[in-house]
Order: sequence, then C-alpha cells, then structure tokens
Amino acid sequence: MRVPKFWRHGSNRVLPALLSPIAAIVTRVTARRMAMPGWRAPVPVICCGNLTVGGAGKTTVALDLAARLRVQGRRVHVLLRGYGGSSRGVRRVGANDLAAVVGDEARLLAAVAPTWIGGDRAASARAAVAAGAEVLVMDDGLQNPTLQKTLSFLVIDGGYGFGNRRVLPAGPVREPVAAGAARCQAAILIGPDETGVERLLPAGLPVLRARLVPNAEISAFVGRKVLAFAGIAMPEKFFSGIEAAGAIIAERRSFPDHHRFTARELACLVADASRLDASAVTTPKDAVRIPAASRAGIFEVGVRLEWQDEAALDRLLASLWNLP
Repeated sequence: MRVPKFWRHGSNRVLPALLSPIAAIVTRVTARRMAMPGWRAPVPVICCGNLTVGGAGKTTVALDLAARLRVQGRRVHVLLRGYGGSSRGVRRVGANDLAAVVGDEARLLAAVAPTWIGGDRAASARAAVAAGAEVLVMDDGLQNPTLQKTLSFLVIDGGYGFGNRRVLPAGPVREPVAAGAARCQAAILIGPDETGVERLLPAGLPVLRARLVPNAEISAFVGRKVLAFAGIAMPEKFFSGIEAAGAIIAERRSFPDHHRFTARELACLVADASRLDASAVTTPKDAVRIPAASRAGIFEVGVRLEWQDEAALDRLLASLWNLP
C-alpha cells in the first residue's frame, strides 16, 4: 500500500474527522485485545515496535540488536510475522527460503540470527526456546499480546513522527500514543525530531537517539549518477540518505511497500539507468525480492544505525540479565 497523504502531520483534516468514528472502534478493539494475557517466555524478550503503519525503522533496529547481542555471546533468535510471505503457521526461515514465502524482512534478519515467522508470537517463541534461544528479539509486535515482553522499544522516525497522530483509518497510528508508549521501557528516535513527537512521550521515558547512515558499499557511488528505486514504506528516506552520502540521483522511482517486481519492470529500470549513464541502485529489502535471473545490473546499498549514546543502549540490554 501507499501511505495516504492525509495521514501526514499538518495535512487535510476533513477526511480524518469523517473517519474518526471508525478510529474510535479500532481504539476500543485494540485496547481490549492488549488486555489479554500473554505467554511468559523463560528467556528475555525484546520488542522493536512502533505506533504507526510501516516505515519507522523497526527492522533496522532489530538487525542492530541481534548483531549486537551475538557479539556479546548471546544466543539470540528473531521473531516476526513474515509479512508479505505466503507461509502460514510457525516456520524457521531457511537459507534458501524465498521472500515470496517468508517475507523480505525475514530474509534480511535470517542472515544475522536464527529467525522464526508466524502470527502467533508465543508459538514462535516456544519453538525458538526449544531450539536453544537465550534471548528473543521481536521485529514488530508491540500490538501483539500473545507474548509478554521484557523490554519494549518504541521506534520512531523523526521525520514522520506519528503522522497526523490519529488512529487508523483516520491516521497511521495503530493505537493512541499514550497507550502504546506506556508499555515501553525506552524510545528510539531515528533522525531529528521534525514533528515534535518527543513532547508526546511519557515523562521519564528514556529516549535513545540514532541516525541512519549508508553502509560501506555507498563508496562505489559517491560522485556517480544513480537511478534509485525502492518499494519500501518511506522510499524518500533511502533517496535522501544516499544523496547526502554523495551519490548523484539522476532519477527516483518509488513503488508500494513490499512490491513484487516483475522481470519487465526490472529490465526497464536497468535499461533506463543505462540510458542515463547511471547505475540502478536499491535497498537490501528490495533486493531480496528480486529473482536471481533479474539481478544483473542492479546494485544495493544498505543502512545501519549510528547511535548518539551507544553505552546507554548497552546498559539497557545488560539489565535484562539482572531482572528478578
């Protein structure tokens, strides 16, 4: 899906007002669901969640935490729904699983740590623990009550914030900000706070700040022309990131989130890039959805988190093993 323009902060207020009765129903249903008891795992559970539909950076945070915990010697497993994949039920992601089966985020995460998909996070958690997991990282799931969380991070994109701050479908928010933030132990603000979200958070909630920086592969495109394309929730984040790092964007192409590229689309992108004397560049999340037969002439540039206070994050993670 593409994010409706009226979901953005400071945009049209008529449609959100008309949709407010439905939003009120969604709010009540979500609150009732979140009141349900969940399974308590015998290992710490870290949730990388958000309050808006897509684009906050949850998967990037989950990748960072999983890699960080592995370096610390922890046996970390990752849980997620597997959005965009056809698989149903609990499944451990295999090295040869296609994104069409397990989802694109699952493919990325499985390269870092053992990864399980399934809508029932408690069932996935039981399977992961049985397989030897010492700590679980959830990519999304703040609004999923089936598994109790030990440490919940509220991931926020500083540029988008909470959009118009209204609950679905009047806005992009899954539940009222106060309700969701109250279940979190810290917030992770990615990029500058351009919409004033920090003042909406509970007093005393720690806020960890970070920014997205391109990975080392960007060096091949500094000072060179690229045709940048992306099928993610907020493609502008990718475009602006590689441009700020020195790539010269000859053309931008946006596709819906989780878009399944056809061979014809990909061939056109490569041909158009060649016509512009540019390279076709995309994100790793998009790259895993591209069939091997269509990857020639397509390059990828990933991103990582650069933390303002990395020690504060490490202290929070260390506290998991000192809890009663």
